[in-house]
Amino acid sequence: MTSHFALFVDLENCGGKKSMLMDVIDRVKIRGDILIGKVYGYTDSYSDLKETLLSNTFTVVPSLRYGRNQKNNSDIQLVIDALDVAYRNELIDSFCIVSGDSDYVPLVGKLKSMGKFVLGISRSEAASNVFMSACSEFQFLESVAAGKDRVSTDVADALTLSDVNDLIVTVLRESDSGELLASEVKSILLRLRPNFSEKSFGYSTFGKLLAKLAQEFGSFDLESEEYNLIVRLHQAYAAIEQLTRENYVEVFARILAAYKEDGFDRVNPSILKSAVQALYPDFNERQIGLRRFSDVLRTLERERLLTLKTDESGNMLVHIL
Repeated sequence: MTSHFALFVDLENCGGKKSMLMDVIDRVKIRGDILIGKVYGYTDSYSDLKETLLSNTFTVVPSLRYGRNQKNNSDIQLVIDALDVAYRNELIDSFCIVSGDSDYVPLVGKLKSMGKFVLGISRSEAASNVFMSACSEFQFLESVAAGKDRVSTDVADALTLSDVNDLIVTVLRESDSGELLASEVKSILLRLRPNFSEKSFGYSTFGKLLAKLAQEFGSFDLESEEYNLIVRLHQAYAAIEQLTRENYVEVFARILAAYKEDGFDRVNPSILKSAVQALYPDFNERQIGLRRFSDVLRTLERERLLTLKTDESGNMLVHIL
């Protein structure tokens, strides 16, 4: 059964970048339909988001810059809107809140008491431990995009075979088992990119298009089971190369550059390590001649890729150069 989501985004927490907003929207669309979407704290500085917001039928709540409690006003508005949806719209069974503020914990508790699923997404540096624990599921914003095969972010852009292949790989990676029925894959593809059609690639059925993609890219396998076609992520696809003493600095540099491009100036060390392990599941520090991940970070600091600092709570943060 497809979940029906209400998505509420704190633009300040999300960073306000088009690519990151699309990553969040795609992550939720893989799970279900977004029936209601709202962004909070909108100003003219986010004007490049207009097309994305309009094409996904989002409602914009502007930021009114007045007084010291401006941020609290926005938080309260989000809470009011979420509760209004929970009580009035019976179709909504799931909520996604893009913010890590602990002030939202009572809201999360109320939504869960009403039988709603609550997905929390936030930057690692801004995520409250209390909020993370309260959600039905929580994901770091950095991890939403990490290892993701990016395709064209504009829904109206024509898809290529490579784009479709990358989308399917992303969908399979997000599934619990790495496999889905072909019919489920197509339904998710249509949520992600409504302009998708196998006929635009010259194939009469979705199964024939899948066979072409499996043969050309080798990212997933197909298996017929009774009357069903199963799409399964290729086990060897996750790691193309092994990390070695010779290449690990370059690999970390690419990952850090991707974070920087997405608008992240600081990340939690555990997030960075998880991003590496998502691409290279067998990674451990001894492969590259080091004992601890902190040794890796200090080496990268000497390479002038990052600097290490602590926040007010004494937690280490990676500042990307």
